[in-house]
Amino acid sequence: MMINRPFRNLSRVALLALVGLTAFSCATAPPPPQAPLVPIRVAGARWIELSPVLVAANSFYPQKITVPSGGVVSITRNETDLATNAETQLLRESVNNPDLRIIMTVSESFYRLVGRRSSGISKLADLKGKRVLVPRNTSAQYYMVAMLRSAGLKEEDVTVVNLPAAPAGAPPSKFRMAEALARGEADFMATFEPEPEQAVRLLGKDAIVLQDRKVYREAFNLHARAPDLADPEKRRAIVAFVKAAAQATRALQKDPTPYLAHISSVLGFTEEQIKWGWPETKFPVEIIPDMLDVLETEEVWVASLTNRAPRSRAQLEKFIDRSVVKEAMASR
Repeated sequence: MMINRPFRNLSRVALLALVGLTAFSCATAPPPPQAPLVPIRVAGARWIELSPVLVAANSFYPQKITVPSGGVVSITRNETDLATNAETQLLRESVNNPDLRIIMTVSESFYRLVGRRSSGISKLADLKGKRVLVPRNTSAQYYMVAMLRSAGLKEEDVTVVNLPAAPAGAPPSKFRMAEALARGEADFMATFEPEPEQAVRLLGKDAIVLQDRKVYREAFNLHARAPDLADPEKRRAIVAFVKAAAQATRALQKDPTPYLAHISSVLGFTEEQIKWGWPETKFPVEIIPDMLDVLETEEVWVASLTNRAPRSRAQLEKFIDRSVVKEAMASR
Protein backbone atom coordinates (compact mmCIF):
# COMPACT_ATOMS: atom_id res chain seq x y z
CA MET A 1 0.00 0.00 0.00
CA MET A 2 1.36 3.41 -0.87
CA ILE A 3 1.65 6.10 1.85
CA ASN A 4 1.09 9.64 0.81
CA ARG A 5 4.36 11.60 0.85
CA PRO A 6 3.01 14.28 3.27
CA PHE A 7 2.10 11.60 5.84
CA ARG A 8 5.43 9.86 5.34
CA ASN A 9 7.28 13.14 5.98
CA LEU A 10 5.13 13.73 9.05
CA SER A 11 6.11 10.32 10.44
CA ARG A 12 9.75 11.17 10.01
CA VAL A 13 9.27 14.46 11.85
CA ALA A 14 7.50 12.65 14.69
CA LEU A 15 10.28 10.08 14.89
CA LEU A 16 12.96 12.76 15.01
CA ALA A 17 11.00 14.63 17.69
CA LEU A 18 10.73 11.43 19.74
CA VAL A 19 14.47 10.82 19.43
CA GLY A 20 15.20 14.40 20.44
CA LEU A 21 12.85 14.21 23.41
CA THR A 22 14.48 11.01 24.57
CA ALA A 23 17.95 12.54 24.28
CA PHE A 24 16.80 15.63 26.19
CA SER A 25 15.28 13.49 28.91
CA CYS A 26 18.52 11.53 29.27
CA ALA A 27 20.57 14.72 29.39
CA THR A 28 18.44 16.30 32.10
CA ALA A 29 17.79 13.24 34.23
CA PRO A 30 18.94 13.79 37.83
CA PRO A 31 21.96 11.83 39.02
CA PRO A 32 21.22 8.68 40.99
CA PRO A 33 20.89 9.28 44.75
CA GLN A 34 24.04 8.71 46.79
CA ALA A 35 24.18 6.31 49.70
CA PRO A 36 23.70 7.86 53.15
CA LEU A 37 26.81 9.30 54.74
CA VAL A 38 28.61 6.99 57.14
CA PRO A 39 28.35 8.19 60.76
CA ILE A 40 31.18 10.37 62.03
CA ARG A 41 32.02 11.61 65.51
CA VAL A 42 33.15 15.19 66.08
CA ALA A 43 34.72 16.64 69.25
CA GLY A 44 35.97 20.10 70.06
CA ALA A 45 37.87 22.17 72.61
CA ARG A 46 35.12 24.31 74.10
CA TRP A 47 35.99 27.89 73.38
CA ILE A 48 34.47 30.58 71.17
CA GLU A 49 36.67 29.36 68.30
CA LEU A 50 34.55 26.21 68.13
CA SER A 51 31.41 28.13 67.09
CA PRO A 52 31.34 27.20 63.34
CA VAL A 53 31.73 23.51 64.18
CA LEU A 54 28.86 23.64 66.68
CA VAL A 55 26.59 25.41 64.20
CA ALA A 56 27.57 23.03 61.40
CA ALA A 57 26.84 19.96 63.52
CA ASN A 58 23.49 21.31 64.71
CA SER A 59 22.14 23.15 61.66
CA PHE A 60 23.95 22.38 58.39
CA TYR A 61 25.26 18.81 58.37
CA PRO A 62 22.68 16.30 57.00
CA GLN A 63 22.80 14.32 60.26
CA LYS A 64 22.61 16.34 63.48
CA ILE A 65 25.71 15.63 65.58
CA THR A 66 26.34 16.21 69.28
CA VAL A 67 29.82 17.66 69.79
CA PRO A 68 31.42 16.54 73.08
CA SER A 69 34.44 18.21 74.61
CA GLY A 70 37.74 16.87 73.29
CA GLY A 71 40.86 17.72 71.31
CA VAL A 72 43.20 15.85 69.00
CA VAL A 73 44.10 13.39 71.74
CA SER A 74 40.56 12.04 71.44
CA ILE A 75 41.37 11.03 67.84
CA THR A 76 44.42 9.13 69.04
CA ARG A 77 42.22 7.35 71.58
CA ASN A 78 39.73 6.49 68.82
CA GLU A 79 37.00 8.37 70.66
CA THR A 80 36.22 10.60 67.69
CA ASP A 81 36.88 10.98 63.95
CA LEU A 82 37.28 14.76 63.81
CA ALA A 83 38.49 17.12 66.52
CA THR A 84 39.49 20.74 66.93
CA ASN A 85 42.53 22.14 68.68
CA ALA A 86 45.17 24.80 68.30
CA GLU A 87 48.23 23.96 66.24
CA THR A 88 50.12 23.70 69.55
CA GLN A 89 48.26 20.53 70.45
CA LEU A 90 48.74 19.09 66.96
CA LEU A 91 52.49 19.52 67.39
CA ARG A 92 52.38 17.78 70.76
CA GLU A 93 50.04 14.90 69.88
CA SER A 94 51.44 14.17 66.42
CA VAL A 95 54.55 12.71 68.07
CA ASN A 96 52.30 9.88 69.34
CA ASN A 97 49.95 9.91 66.35
CA PRO A 98 51.75 10.77 63.09
CA ASP A 99 48.51 10.08 61.16
CA LEU A 100 46.96 13.35 62.37
CA ARG A 101 46.15 15.87 59.65
CA ILE A 102 45.01 19.49 59.68
CA ILE A 103 42.11 19.66 57.22
CA MET A 104 40.55 23.08 57.94
CA THR A 105 41.25 26.24 59.93
CA VAL A 106 38.02 26.80 61.82
CA SER A 107 39.13 29.99 63.55
CA GLU A 108 41.97 32.38 64.12
CA SER A 109 42.11 33.76 67.65
CA PHE A 110 44.04 36.90 68.54
CA TYR A 111 45.23 36.65 72.12
CA ARG A 112 45.66 39.46 74.61
CA LEU A 113 47.84 39.79 77.70
CA VAL A 114 45.93 41.54 80.49
CA GLY A 115 47.92 43.01 83.36
CA ARG A 116 47.55 45.21 86.39
CA ARG A 117 48.90 48.74 86.10
CA SER A 118 49.32 48.74 89.86
CA SER A 119 51.96 46.00 89.38
CA GLY A 120 54.08 48.48 87.46
CA ILE A 121 53.09 47.27 83.99
CA SER A 122 52.72 49.75 81.16
CA LYS A 123 54.66 47.99 78.37
CA LEU A 124 55.97 44.54 77.48
CA ALA A 125 59.41 45.16 78.97
CA ASP A 126 57.75 45.70 82.36
CA LEU A 127 56.74 42.03 82.46
CA LYS A 128 60.24 41.03 83.55
CA GLY A 129 60.12 39.57 87.04
CA LYS A 130 56.32 39.52 87.11
CA ARG A 131 53.93 36.68 88.02
CA VAL A 132 51.69 35.28 85.29
CA LEU A 133 48.61 33.08 85.17
CA VAL A 134 48.51 30.98 82.01
CA PRO A 135 47.25 27.51 81.03
CA ARG A 136 50.48 25.54 80.66
CA ASN A 137 51.64 23.93 77.41
CA THR A 138 48.96 25.67 75.37
CA SER A 139 48.78 28.17 72.52
CA ALA A 140 48.08 30.86 75.12
CA GLN A 141 51.40 30.12 76.79
CA TYR A 142 53.13 30.19 73.42
CA TYR A 143 51.60 33.62 72.75
CA MET A 144 53.03 34.84 76.03
CA VAL A 145 56.46 33.43 75.06
CA ALA A 146 56.29 35.07 71.63
CA MET A 147 55.30 38.41 73.14
CA LEU A 148 58.15 38.25 75.67
CA ARG A 149 60.56 37.38 72.87
CA SER A 150 59.41 40.41 70.86
CA ALA A 151 60.48 42.60 73.80
CA GLY A 152 63.85 40.89 74.21
CA LEU A 153 62.70 38.82 77.19
CA LYS A 154 62.79 35.08 77.83
CA GLU A 155 60.17 32.76 79.27
CA GLU A 156 62.37 32.42 82.35
CA ASP A 157 62.03 36.16 82.97
CA VAL A 158 58.51 35.64 84.35
CA THR A 159 57.15 33.31 87.00
CA VAL A 160 54.21 31.09 86.12
CA VAL A 161 51.97 30.75 89.16
CA ASN A 162 49.44 28.02 89.74
CA LEU A 163 45.77 28.84 89.54
CA PRO A 164 44.56 28.92 93.15
CA ALA A 165 41.82 26.60 94.27
CA ALA A 166 38.31 28.00 94.17
CA PRO A 167 37.19 29.46 97.52
CA ALA A 168 35.33 26.96 99.67
CA GLY A 169 31.63 26.97 98.93
CA ALA A 170 32.01 29.24 95.91
CA PRO A 171 29.97 28.33 92.82
CA PRO A 172 31.91 27.03 89.79
CA SER A 173 33.35 29.83 87.68
CA LYS A 174 34.68 29.86 84.13
CA PHE A 175 36.66 33.01 84.99
CA ARG A 176 38.82 31.85 87.89
CA MET A 177 41.99 33.20 86.27
CA ALA A 178 40.52 36.67 85.79
CA GLU A 179 39.17 36.65 89.32
CA ALA A 180 42.56 35.62 90.74
CA LEU A 181 44.24 38.42 88.77
CA ALA A 182 41.74 40.93 90.15
CA ARG A 183 42.53 39.72 93.69
CA GLY A 184 46.21 40.47 93.12
CA GLU A 185 47.38 36.84 93.04
CA ALA A 186 49.27 37.50 89.79
CA ASP A 187 50.48 40.50 87.84
CA PHE A 188 49.24 39.53 84.39
CA MET A 189 47.50 36.69 82.56
CA ALA A 190 47.37 35.03 79.15
CA THR A 191 44.40 32.86 78.23
CA PHE A 192 41.48 32.31 75.86
CA GLU A 193 38.56 34.62 75.15
CA PRO A 194 36.27 35.68 76.69
CA GLU A 195 38.24 35.50 79.97
CA PRO A 196 40.64 38.34 79.05
CA GLU A 197 37.64 40.60 78.55
CA GLN A 198 36.28 39.54 81.94
CA ALA A 199 39.64 40.49 83.47
CA VAL A 200 39.51 43.91 81.81
CA ARG A 201 36.03 44.47 83.24
CA LEU A 202 37.01 43.32 86.72
CA LEU A 203 40.16 45.45 86.83
CA GLY A 204 38.56 48.58 85.38
CA LYS A 205 41.06 51.45 85.21
CA ASP A 206 43.80 49.21 86.63
CA ALA A 207 43.73 47.03 83.49
CA ILE A 208 46.49 47.19 80.87
CA VAL A 209 46.07 45.23 77.63
CA LEU A 210 49.13 44.19 75.63
CA GLN A 211 48.47 42.78 72.18
CA ASP A 212 50.35 42.39 68.90
CA ARG A 213 48.49 40.41 66.25
CA LYS A 214 51.61 40.22 64.10
CA VAL A 215 53.55 38.29 66.75
CA TYR A 216 51.21 35.30 66.82
CA ARG A 217 47.60 34.27 66.38
CA GLU A 218 46.18 30.88 67.25
CA ALA A 219 45.18 28.62 64.35
CA PHE A 220 42.27 26.62 65.70
CA ASN A 221 42.07 23.73 63.26
CA LEU A 222 39.89 20.74 62.46
CA HIS A 223 41.83 17.48 62.37
CA ALA A 224 41.32 13.99 60.95
CA ARG A 225 43.34 10.78 60.48
CA ALA A 226 45.17 10.05 57.23
CA PRO A 227 43.67 6.51 56.95
CA ASP A 228 40.14 7.96 57.24
CA LEU A 229 40.90 10.48 54.51
CA ALA A 230 42.05 7.63 52.29
CA ASP A 231 38.81 5.70 52.86
CA PRO A 232 36.29 6.79 50.16
CA GLU A 233 33.14 6.60 52.31
CA LYS A 234 34.68 8.11 55.42
CA ARG A 235 36.24 10.86 53.32
CA ARG A 236 32.87 11.65 51.72
CA ALA A 237 31.38 12.21 55.18
CA ILE A 238 34.36 14.30 56.30
CA VAL A 239 34.19 16.48 53.17
CA ALA A 240 30.45 16.92 53.77
CA PHE A 241 31.13 18.08 57.33
CA VAL A 242 33.77 20.56 56.19
CA LYS A 243 31.28 21.86 53.62
CA ALA A 244 28.71 22.25 56.43
CA ALA A 245 31.30 24.11 58.53
CA ALA A 246 31.89 26.49 55.62
CA GLN A 247 28.14 27.09 55.35
CA ALA A 248 27.95 27.68 59.10
CA THR A 249 30.84 30.15 58.88
CA ARG A 250 29.05 32.17 56.21
CA ALA A 251 25.89 32.19 58.30
CA LEU A 252 27.77 33.38 61.40
CA GLN A 253 29.53 36.09 59.43
CA LYS A 254 26.18 37.31 58.10
CA ASP A 255 24.38 37.29 61.45
CA PRO A 256 25.40 35.16 64.46
CA THR A 257 22.28 36.04 66.45
CA PRO A 258 20.12 33.00 65.47
CA TYR A 259 22.89 30.62 66.54
CA LEU A 260 24.11 32.19 69.79
CA ALA A 261 21.66 30.34 72.02
CA HIS A 262 22.93 26.95 70.83
CA ILE A 263 26.58 28.02 71.05
CA SER A 264 25.97 29.32 74.57
CA SER A 265 24.28 26.08 75.64
CA VAL A 266 27.35 24.06 74.64
CA LEU A 267 30.18 26.40 75.67
CA GLY A 268 28.69 27.50 78.97
CA PHE A 269 29.27 31.21 78.30
CA THR A 270 26.37 33.63 78.09
CA GLU A 271 25.47 35.06 74.70
CA GLU A 272 26.85 38.43 75.82
CA GLN A 273 30.17 36.83 76.87
CA ILE A 274 30.45 35.10 73.51
CA LYS A 275 30.02 38.49 71.81
CA TRP A 276 32.92 39.81 73.92
CA GLY A 277 35.31 37.46 72.16
CA TRP A 278 33.92 37.94 68.65
CA PRO A 279 36.17 40.92 67.73
CA GLU A 280 39.25 38.84 68.60
CA THR A 281 38.19 35.92 66.37
CA LYS A 282 38.18 35.30 62.62
CA PHE A 283 36.68 32.32 60.78
CA PRO A 284 38.71 31.68 57.60
CA VAL A 285 37.58 28.11 56.62
CA GLU A 286 40.60 27.69 54.35
CA ILE A 287 43.77 26.50 56.05
CA ILE A 288 45.74 29.67 56.77
CA PRO A 289 48.37 30.22 54.04
CA ASP A 290 51.30 30.40 56.48
CA MET A 291 50.32 27.28 58.40
CA LEU A 292 53.63 25.54 57.72
CA ASP A 293 55.59 28.62 58.81
CA VAL A 294 53.63 28.69 62.08
CA LEU A 295 54.29 24.99 62.70
CA GLU A 296 57.98 25.30 61.95
CA THR A 297 58.50 28.26 64.29
CA GLU A 298 56.38 26.90 67.12
CA GLU A 299 57.82 23.38 66.88
CA VAL A 300 61.05 24.62 68.46
CA TRP A 301 59.20 25.70 71.62
CA VAL A 302 56.94 22.63 71.74
CA ALA A 303 59.92 20.29 71.36
CA SER A 304 61.71 22.03 74.23
CA LEU A 305 58.83 21.15 76.57
CA THR A 306 59.75 17.45 76.38
CA ASN A 307 63.45 17.78 75.62
CA ARG A 308 63.20 16.32 72.12
CA ALA A 309 64.73 17.50 68.87
CA PRO A 310 62.50 19.73 66.71
CA ARG A 311 61.21 18.14 63.53
CA SER A 312 62.18 19.57 60.15
CA ARG A 313 59.96 21.67 57.91
CA ALA A 314 59.63 18.70 55.53
CA GLN A 315 58.54 16.45 58.39
CA LEU A 316 55.93 18.97 59.54
CA GLU A 317 54.52 19.58 56.07
CA LYS A 318 52.85 16.15 55.96
CA PHE A 319 50.49 17.19 58.79
CA ILE A 320 48.76 19.71 56.50
CA ASP A 321 46.20 18.37 54.02
CA ARG A 322 44.58 21.17 52.01
CA SER A 323 42.76 18.79 49.65
CA VAL A 324 39.74 18.25 51.92
CA VAL A 325 38.67 21.89 52.23
CA LYS A 326 39.43 22.40 48.55
CA GLU A 327 37.10 19.51 47.66
CA ALA A 328 34.41 20.80 50.03
CA MET A 329 34.52 24.33 48.64
CA ALA A 330 34.41 23.05 45.04
CA SER A 331 31.13 21.24 45.75
CA ARG A 332 29.27 24.33 46.98
